[in-house]
Amino acid sequence: MIRVLIADDQEMVRAGFRMILDATEGISVVGEADNGRDAVTKAKHLRPDVCLFDIRMPDLDGLAAAALIAGPDVEEPLKVVIITTFDLDEYVYGALQSGAIGFLLKNAGPEMLIAAIRAAANGDSLISPEITKRLLQHVVVPNAPLPAEESPLTDRESDVLACVARGFSNAEIADELHVSLSTVKAHVASAMTKLDARNRVELVIWAYEHGFTG
Repeated sequence: MIRVLIADDQEMVRAGFRMILDATEGISVVGEADNGRDAVTKAKHLRPDVCLFDIRMPDLDGLAAAALIAGPDVEEPLKVVIITTFDLDEYVYGALQSGAIGFLLKNAGPEMLIAAIRAAANGDSLISPEITKRLLQHVVVPNAPLPAEESPLTDRESDVLACVARGFSNAEIADELHVSLSTVKAHVASAMTKLDARNRVELVIWAYEHGFTG
């Protein structure tokens, strides 16, 4: 069972998310918060599998709250998915810097919401396609492709990374490269270790910065 904490300052929004998630097999909402500070307190107490945070909340906004439970300095970070009506580039980049593992717009729909929760619980990242495109076009500065001899990755790890950058899941990568799912997971884990990436979002950013986009 994937345990989820919802934080949003609008009661109707929280109720909508709870209705969708509680009706989904394998997912259970274990708590709610209407401000960022309460969200952090409940997240530390409940230790949910996934935290679903809005950005604009009183007392402490969603990005600041995420940083306190998922940021680079957190010893045992929780998995945070940011969901908001705002898709401004600085919000997206701020979410990634805060340690969030996913970023969705509220109009993404129930299926995307559920997929993001499940992906986060599995350690994967899911960002709305339109958000990914804007992030990579306007925030990430691409460089010339890194010469193979300068890359810390093996050829196969590079192939896997290119698929990750295209938004493929592990299962889709396995199908694309005709390898087993366990092999893909091993390559992803190895790439994350070599690149000091904490999640797949950081892998995607590194891939675009260094020309590993397939």
